[in-house]
Amino acid sequence: MSGERSTGDPPEGIAIGTASPDDRLDVLRVLDAAMLETDADRVDAAIGDGGALVARFKRTGAVVGALVATRPDPERLHVDAVAVRRARRGRGIGSALVAAAVRQAERDPEIDLVTAEFDPKLEGFYSALGFAVGDGSDPHETDRLRGRRPVGSTRGDAQGTGERRR
Repeated sequence: MSGERSTGDPPEGIAIGTASPDDRLDVLRVLDAAMLETDADRVDAAIGDGGALVARFKRTGAVVGALVATRPDPERLHVDAVAVRRARRGRGIGSALVAAAVRQAERDPEIDLVTAEFDPKLEGFYSALGFAVGDGSDPHETDRLRGRRPVGSTRGDAQGTGERRR
């Protein structure tokens, strides 16, 4: 993923959108091919809640990437899994998926924070997308990093005062 762009814009010919129930199998296949541990029930719940995103070729509609996000707390969106088909990696698709999830969180007045837990080799990927990265707090999960990106409490209102929106 080191070659991915950090702009958050999808590459030419790729569209990012909310996954539908018809996308379920494609989402599961993309996640499975990336060897990510996300169960079908979690994917189903994310699709039902609007927390699953897909990246697809505009020309063919083929799904080439997927993101599953959950709401562990009303104030937090957690990126549970993000994956891109191996042949399409390094082109900015993963960055565009995460950026779309962050934009989705920014539009929700209840969400203050987007989080993710990931392999240390993805630290640069998440840092480039504005996540503050630190070690996991679980001593049994020493091989994972955690990222946090504030989206609610640090945004200003329409006048730019920087006051909390609630």
